[in-house]
Amino acid sequence: MSREAATRTAPAAGTGGDRLSGVTLELFLAKLPPELKLLHDGGNGSSLLRWVEPSELEDPTPYLLDGEFLLTAGLPFVDESDDAARVDAYVRRLVEARVGALGFGLDPYFTAVPDTLVDACVRHNLTLLEVPNTVPFAAIGLEFSQLLESDNAKLFRHLADTNRQLMRAVLSARPEHELLGALTQRVPVWALLVGADGRVRARAGSTVDITALQPLFDRLLGGSGPRVEMDSFDIPGSALVFGHPLRSTRDANLGALVLGTDSALTPAQNSVVSSAVGLLELLVRQRTSGSLAPSQLATSLLLHPDSLTAGGARHINGLRDLLAQSTSSTRSGPLRVVQGIRAEQAAGRAGESPVRELLQWRRLFDTQLVELTDYGFAAITRLRVDDSLLAEVEKLGWLLVIGDPSELTDLSSAYQRVTALRQRVQTTGKSARAGEVTWTVAGLLGQEAGTLLAGRLLEPVLNQDSDRRTAHLSVLRAWLGENGNWDATAKALGLHRNSVRRQINAVAELLDTDLNQAQVRAELWIALQYVDQLQAGT
Repeated sequence: MSREAATRTAPAAGTGGDRLSGVTLELFLAKLPPELKLLHDGGNGSSLLRWVEPSELEDPTPYLLDGEFLLTAGLPFVDESDDAARVDAYVRRLVEARVGALGFGLDPYFTAVPDTLVDACVRHNLTLLEVPNTVPFAAIGLEFSQLLESDNAKLFRHLADTNRQLMRAVLSARPEHELLGALTQRVPVWALLVGADGRVRARAGSTVDITALQPLFDRLLGGSGPRVEMDSFDIPGSALVFGHPLRSTRDANLGALVLGTDSALTPAQNSVVSSAVGLLELLVRQRTSGSLAPSQLATSLLLHPDSLTAGGARHINGLRDLLAQSTSSTRSGPLRVVQGIRAEQAAGRAGESPVRELLQWRRLFDTQLVELTDYGFAAITRLRVDDSLLAEVEKLGWLLVIGDPSELTDLSSAYQRVTALRQRVQTTGKSARAGEVTWTVAGLLGQEAGTLLAGRLLEPVLNQDSDRRTAHLSVLRAWLGENGNWDATAKALGLHRNSVRRQINAVAELLDTDLNQAQVRAELWIALQYVDQLQAGT
């Protein structure tokens, strides 16, 4: 495998003189009058012809471009046709100038093609034709012009059809996937779309292993300005790999399109690629910077706040479509509510531009539904928020509360469940997933918050000597467990009920609280669940 680190201005593109299409020598010869005689076939029938050029110069090569069909009436060979060396030098110069074919016209100088010319063309493998005096050179040039015009017309129709297919893909439910599919149908490449984070968003065809493409991603996402980065792999379909960055209007890298093929693309194919890059840039800019869908969704919910519960199926489905467009999802795709909390290391950056911060979360969570809050941000995303994305957010100095998959009508409840976990995340300093939390008071508190509660509420009891502390904790736990029943507690502990009453009163006095209040009992009961962990940590 070899890599080219240099940035190129265009991949597999031709020079400024390249046409969108071309006429092959084989096609052109088939269209010429049958009177023309092929004296030697150079085997280059599939090569493109640039133009038909008559010339009677002894050395026309300084005035020729590669791929031309040269016509001569033989003036350079008058009185020199028997000089094999000079004829050979003439043909050799034509071949070195990459002339596509030589047409030799009969009359007014020759009645037959000189043998020395035929021999030289065979020796240097230059296609040679005999043009009778009944076929003017102008007719040959006119035939080429008409053929080229017809071929270009077909190409423009093909490009128009291709552009229509690309536009239909953009308007589909999964525009990026459909766009890559349409591109690979029209151009012989595999395609890979990555976001600004380097993660794959869509692909079409058999691609190179992602890890092998990482250096190319780094160059694409780390540079600036319009450019094309190139690479090469010893894998079928990947001899030529090139990538286009997708940029914002302010030249921020929003992602990249990487393509692979085994041969250079034609100018027409490069035109299709350029169209696809432009459409992908529009899609990614719309997704990260603006769209009509969120405003329509917000307007509908503001004007009809009860529509999620009282709206008809048609209205709900319309909201689902708007929600899907706002989150780069589908109507039936599950969504998650995510809340972000600034960790201590991020607190110093709280004064950053709100717009920049908003765009950052839109990009990372691939959604336009993000709000900035006093604690950080909240977002609705289609992403699963895997460990790699979580690690990236935490590296920025943030903690996340990640909700379970939810449907449109359940998003409000999902938000409440995520909000219930926010205090735990703030206390513990660790991100949390709603699906991995035990939904009890103790589960929501977590070990860190629970041990803190136990230490604060039970501090006077815990500060006693070991025997008295153990006795008071045992009696308090049993009494609360029996809902304050003296006899049941005495029986459970094997003590007299008066002893139980005496110790409970002592605990109440130590804690300076009224144990007859239900809230006090509930808080003490929760605190007792964490006493063992608290004592183990001291």
